[in-house]
Amino acid sequence: MKYEVKIIRLICVIAIGAFIWSRPIPDGLEPKAWHLFAIFLSTILGIIIKAMPMGSMCIAGLSIGLLTQTLKIKGEALTGFSNSTIWLIVTAFFIAQGFVKTGLGSRIAYYFVYLLGRRTLGLAYGLAISDLILAPATPSNTARGGGIIFPIMKSLSLSYDSKPNDPTNRKIGHYLTLSCFQVCMVTSAMFITSMAANPLIQQFAADNGVKITWGGWALAAIVPGIVSLIIVPLAIYFVYPPTIKETPGAQEIAKMKLEEMGRMSKQEWIMIATFIFLITFWILGSTLKINATTTAFGGLSILLITGVLNWDDIKSEKGAWDTLIWFGVLVMMADYLNKFGFVPWFSKYVAMEVSALTWTLAFPILAGIYFYSHYFFASATAHVTAMAAVFIGVGVQVGVPPYLMAITLGFFSNLFGSLTHYGSGPAPVFFGSGYVELSDWWKMGFFISIINILIWMIIGGAWWKLLGLF
Repeated sequence: MKYEVKIIRLICVIAIGAFIWSRPIPDGLEPKAWHLFAIFLSTILGIIIKAMPMGSMCIAGLSIGLLTQTLKIKGEALTGFSNSTIWLIVTAFFIAQGFVKTGLGSRIAYYFVYLLGRRTLGLAYGLAISDLILAPATPSNTARGGGIIFPIMKSLSLSYDSKPNDPTNRKIGHYLTLSCFQVCMVTSAMFITSMAANPLIQQFAADNGVKITWGGWALAAIVPGIVSLIIVPLAIYFVYPPTIKETPGAQEIAKMKLEEMGRMSKQEWIMIATFIFLITFWILGSTLKINATTTAFGGLSILLITGVLNWDDIKSEKGAWDTLIWFGVLVMMADYLNKFGFVPWFSKYVAMEVSALTWTLAFPILAGIYFYSHYFFASATAHVTAMAAVFIGVGVQVGVPPYLMAITLGFFSNLFGSLTHYGSGPAPVFFGSGYVELSDWWKMGFFISIINILIWMIIGGAWWKLLGLF
């Protein structure tokens, strides 16, 4: 039945794509632009409804573009794979392996649990700080949240006899699950390299003449991000308070785990040194004229030369190679939709609908629609690819400062993952634990979305104004 459902979905995708292709071409558009839009839209639809895995769907879309001669094999169809931003995120996937392989990621998490874990709220903050430290070099928030933070969180919950799918879940498991997940969405927004789709925003911004560097993104996010990291666990604590408030045993568990790990290994020290190297040159890259991707390759080379990672580790990192494929294809399609004239044409059309509004009114409306439309998406990447370029274009058309429009959508492209149990990579991992009922998940998702929007638009907006971003 599952195979039959996928076939039906795929037929629907093809039918919709063919229908759009066959429609009369709107005035002001070249045939290539309209046909590429049909291919692009059907590819995104296939990703949303999971007709095929994301990589497979993108390869199919690429093939149709080539077979119909909408795209040329030379100089067009494969240009996405030479995009430096894509290789930045792919290389960061490889580097993130080092945190897992050396055990440094778990050591960091247990260390902050040991420092702050005397109370349940402190436990949440300890795990939040761990997530924040790992975020800059971990583009897979699923791996970071689901692979490092979640197992520690679940282990601590079970140690207090807080079981999933059981009334005891309210002891601490329910609270920690919600807190760790919502924190992961915030840390994902704070760095270009902390979520795989963030560089798409960087690319779309560049298409509108806006240059967002690694350091520029991090600087813009640091104030609202830290405020969110302080307020979000506290807000959840007041709405769904754990019945166990004091957790001195968590410190003992963390201490025992750290003792089991023993002294830091040579590989862990190399990983720390490499991490410092990466952060330093990512921040200073624009000043030193060193590309962020060059820095990433340098960090990866250090790990390979020193033996922290080996080539088998690189070959086995499926997430990186998967990202390279779908990222390369989607970036290329989005780029040529812009070059063929579709995005400017559509942006002007939509802008006409809001042309009577001042940019100060149009901006929050556009941002709000972009944020809450995520209820209809099961993938942040699909959402960003489908809507971000157009919304940036529309915002610019109605007079929103380009940098403000782009950076806001960049942050929202992570924060909107908080809404549902399917809207981001880590969501199914945390929700699947069984600690939180669906109704609680959705209610808290909406509540935290309001808090985050207020923090990032008001406190963040004041910070961006102070930085001179608009």
